[in-house]
Amino acid sequence: MNVSRPVFNREKHAEFFTVLKKRVNLYFDQKNITKYGNWKMLVKTIFMLTLFLTPYFFLVTGFIENYWIVFGMWFIMGIGKSGIGLSIMHDANHGVLSKYKTINTMMEATMNFVGGNSSMWKKKHNVLHHTFTNVDGHDDDIDAPGILRFSPHKPLKKIHKYQHIYAWFIYSLLTLMWISYSDFKSVFIFKKEGLIRNKKDFRKEFFQVTAWKLIYFAYLLVIPLIFSSVPFWITLIGFVIMHLVTGFVLSVIFQLAHVMPDCDFPLPNLSGKIDNNWAVHQLATTANFAPKNKIMSWFVGGLNYQVEHHLFTNISHVHYPAISKIVKKTAIEYGIPYYSEDRFFKALKKHASMLKSLGRKETLAVD
Repeated sequence: MNVSRPVFNREKHAEFFTVLKKRVNLYFDQKNITKYGNWKMLVKTIFMLTLFLTPYFFLVTGFIENYWIVFGMWFIMGIGKSGIGLSIMHDANHGVLSKYKTINTMMEATMNFVGGNSSMWKKKHNVLHHTFTNVDGHDDDIDAPGILRFSPHKPLKKIHKYQHIYAWFIYSLLTLMWISYSDFKSVFIFKKEGLIRNKKDFRKEFFQVTAWKLIYFAYLLVIPLIFSSVPFWITLIGFVIMHLVTGFVLSVIFQLAHVMPDCDFPLPNLSGKIDNNWAVHQLATTANFAPKNKIMSWFVGGLNYQVEHHLFTNISHVHYPAISKIVKKTAIEYGIPYYSEDRFFKALKKHASMLKSLGRKETLAVD
């Protein structure tokens, strides 16, 4: 069954994105640089993989016997795993980490390597989220478990009154859900919705999801259980710590981009049409945060520049700070909103406020 998807109004503000693309292309032409990742991306890739694999090496060689140091190693792996997801995997799955397709394909596999699944991710994230951002029923990122309400168009439950308190713990469970449930669920959902077109493709997708999960558990849990010098229960706790760290970091970074007071949550009209064109829709539903924080920008793979990322997924994140000036200037020139919060903790506070509003009102609260 193919799900009917909304269509965008191509006529409205049509000139905006045409002009913006010309200006961004001109920037790369004048600088004589590629839109793909550069040497900075190579350095970051090596660093993030090292940050993840070095603690793993110490754990499986049995050198460390102190329980607290073992927990520290798992914690560092959680940070490294976050960096792999936010920087390496993300650019690779959008095909912009390198100008070479083979390298992008290889680096896509880092998603599988850290417990997710690149094929499911590209369908959920690249196709649905990046096309139908914040559109209820079509954007998987706001289709949260019933205990959370990310959209004003979702049913309001009594428990949502407290979601601004407990959501942070739920966020930390993200990658634990990936390795145990979410990707398998996605295979069946995408078959039903027509993103997986036939039985042969379904069997192929289900097999590769299963195979990668087995590989993941084998190297990241079974091998440490066998070779670590600490009791098995310490390894199990460490494994969970790693996932809680990664889940929390990834969830917060993605939620600060879309579940914010300024962001719109449009619905298609009765004819299935969204009022804005696609580019303006992205600006209306997306927000940047902490754009001047260079350390954060580096670690989160430029995903604090979500506006630029949503408009130009064909450009590596290493270029977002530069092109953001062009995007902001052009948006202002055409009277189109450009949402950006200057500090991370201010954005975090606004997200918490948004969760609180969504938990207590049937309609979207506007500050």
